[in-house]
Order: sequence, then structure tokens, then C-alpha cells
Amino acid sequence: MNLEKKIWQYLLLFFLAFIWGSSFILMKRGMKVYSHDEVAALRIVISFLFLLPFLFKYIHKVKKDRWKYLAIVGVFGSGIPAFLFTLAETGITSSLAGMLNSLTPFFTLILGVVIFKIPVQKGKFIGVFIGLIGAIGLIMSNGVDFNNTPIFYALLVVIATLCYAISVNTIKKYLGEINSIAITALSFLIIGIPAIIYLFFTDFVATTQTNPEATTALGYVAILAVIGTALSIIIFNQLIKYTSAVFASTVTYLIPIFAIFWGVIDGEEINFIQIVSIFIILVGIYFVNKIK
Repeated sequence: MNLEKKIWQYLLLFFLAFIWGSSFILMKRGMKVYSHDEVAALRIVISFLFLLPFLFKYIHKVKKDRWKYLAIVGVFGSGIPAFLFTLAETGITSSLAGMLNSLTPFFTLILGVVIFKIPVQKGKFIGVFIGLIGAIGLIMSNGVDFNNTPIFYALLVVIATLCYAISVNTIKKYLGEINSIAITALSFLIIGIPAIIYLFFTDFVATTQTNPEATTALGYVAILAVIGTALSIIIFNQLIKYTSAVFASTVTYLIPIFAIFWGVIDGEEINFIQIVSIFIILVGIYFVNKIK
């Protein structure tokens, strides 16, 4: 796979959207048995354990001055958002969470320019705003009731998108020379051990032993952790290195498209507004990746 070629960049972007588009469902399934914070901690712990073999391989190969940036990536890219999203899912719909998650490229662009001083071409600005319009149109076509939306839970998702923006810009600017597997494994070392400690101060063990549906819920969280977190973040980090932080973050524009796709598979109809919105999103992503 040659990630210098744009076709592979787009294919990986769509693959990540396909995987992460299922994350909200897996979170909901896990929270039928476990609390929101238990699901978040468990997601981090399983991801950490899965990445453990890579940790031993790379832990001595990273310069000391890179560890602070790996800590930022771990905490802001995976740790905080894991807890924010599961808590948000207790108060808002997955559709609204998906729409608010689409703010990630916008914040990535703004923070990249203002805080990280990463130069950005005009085409990326245009593409981000076009894609954002398409993403909003796509989810609004499904009907989102803002009048009955608790602001607190919506703000949690917005904060999570800010965290993602900090993480992807950090990877792009400070960790470009480090292998994407190493970035993922070492960043999870920083959040994995605290998550293990936290998990055993919850009712996780008691729930697992007494709830008859715990095994099924644990399976959903394991899929979320291994495929939707560990493996996907490795791919995502690789994509950031070969493209741009802004382009990689546009995966959040594509996630609602796969929600529509699953709906069609399930017998739902796609309407004209959704088709137009999908086209607008693709145009926006094209502009973002047109100029490096």
C-alpha cells in the first residue's frame, strides 16, 4: 500500500469512516449493561492490552523529548474523548453526536493555524466549510430536535472534537518521524494504566459476574476497542503523516454517510437532500486534499 498515492488516502479515509460509523452503536450496546464511565475505561484498557506487544518493541526507540507529545496524543486523542462521548450518549442521540463530531475538521484547521502555526492553503479552508455544510445537511435530513437537546451533553461532544483537533495537530507537527504503531501503543501506555486502576474502583467486576448479558456487552466493547480504537487509530495516525491533519479529520464528515448506508441496507429510503449532501461532503473533502 503506497500512501503517497491519493487513491489509497481516500480508501483509508472511507474505511475509517465505515469503522467509526459503527462506534456509536457499539457504545450504546455496551452501556446496556455497563455504566458510561465503565465502557470508556474498558475501551481504553482493552486497546492498551491489545497494543502491549508493540509497546515492548518501541518503548526504547523514542526520544525523551517526544514523550510529552505522546502524552498529549494519549490524553486528548483517546482518553478524554472516550469518557466524553459515552457520557454524551446518555443524553443526546447518536445522530446529533455525529453532527457535532463533524466540527473536528473545523477545529483542527483553526487550532492548526492559530496555535500550532501550521500553514494551510486556501483550498483547505474552502473544503472544510463545504464539507461542514454537507455534513449538517445530511444529518438534518434525518431530523434532529434541537429544542429537546440538553446543552450540557451536546457541549461534551464539542469539547471532544476540540480534543481530537489538539491531538491530530500534535501528531502532524511533533511526531512525524515516529512510526504510527509506536505513536498509538505508547500513547495508550500513558492512559491505559490509569484506566485499569479506575476500572477496578467501579462496579465493573460485580456487574460482569452477576449480569447475564455482561458477556455480550463485553464483546461489543472489545470490538469497539480492538477494531474501532486500536487498529483504527494506527491507520488514522498513518494517514495524518502522509496527508494533513485537516484531511485526516474529515473522516468525521463521512461517518454520517455510512449511517445512511446502513439505513438503506435495512430497507430505509434515501432522499434527494441526502444525495445532495453526500455530494457536497465529497466535494469538500476533494478540496481539502487537492493541495498539500
